[in-house]
Amino acid sequence: MKPAEVDYVRAETVEHALALLAETGVDSKVLAGGQSLMPLLAMRLAGPERLIDIGRVPGLDRLEIVGDRLVIGALVRHHRVATDPLVARAAPLLAAAAPHVAHPAIRNRGTFGGSLSHADPASEFPACALALGADIVLVSAAGRRTVPAETFFEGLYQTALGPDELLLEVSIPVATPDARFAFVEFARRSGDYALAGLAAAARADGDRLADLRLAFFGIGDVPVLAAEAAAILASGPHAETAIAAAVATLDAIEVRDSAAAGAAYRRHLARVALRRAARALARPEAAACR
Repeated sequence: MKPAEVDYVRAETVEHALALLAETGVDSKVLAGGQSLMPLLAMRLAGPERLIDIGRVPGLDRLEIVGDRLVIGALVRHHRVATDPLVARAAPLLAAAAPHVAHPAIRNRGTFGGSLSHADPASEFPACALALGADIVLVSAAGRRTVPAETFFEGLYQTALGPDELLLEVSIPVATPDARFAFVEFARRSGDYALAGLAAAARADGDRLADLRLAFFGIGDVPVLAAEAAAILASGPHAETAIAAAVATLDAIEVRDSAAAGAAYRRHLARVALRRAARALARPEAAACR
């Protein structure tokens, strides 16, 4: 299929984009890397009246440390997240997850902000944002606001982003020397949509884990924080009995069923992911696991 006719406007600045979004009576979509939106347009699953291209707006590709936060602009490409030494140092979980995002051609065009705005339940970066306690900065003609990742993802392809708002940047706490992380993903082939995955982040506190956050993706309509499992794993040394108890709590999590994989299979993969992540977090190097 081919996209329906649509009005195309290239925004020159953030203010220009916001002015276009603020116009009433016009159904607009923001175009960044286009790796999620363009296929939807081609299949006519999305049919906006106007596309607002922000791909050349200055400043939206910033990537820098401000105080104790890593700031990732909306237009930072997936490839840059995967390869930039600043990301590897300040947010190693993101660096570990990025190579799992689709294929090189898509990583070269897709954007970090676009991934969060699209909110595909099988996407890696929304779960990472949740595990890392990220703040999503939104801006409109009326001003800016900051939304925690916990409340940003509202449903299947639904977020807290208003129709007149633009995702400006994402702010993530810089990893401390005692930070640990793990990333696990299951897909039928490399680059395919995840059937189930887990992004985990914590701090080492002796033989325990502090501030442990376990964010599953691919199993529900939104990234899922497994708070009960995290509490069990953080309560003491990582004995196999504790891991088994944490895995048992996943039975209470609602898991989606689809043509790609049944709920029972996704739940099984989630259990395996949690076991692998828990064992990885127990290692001093806390290396990413795949």
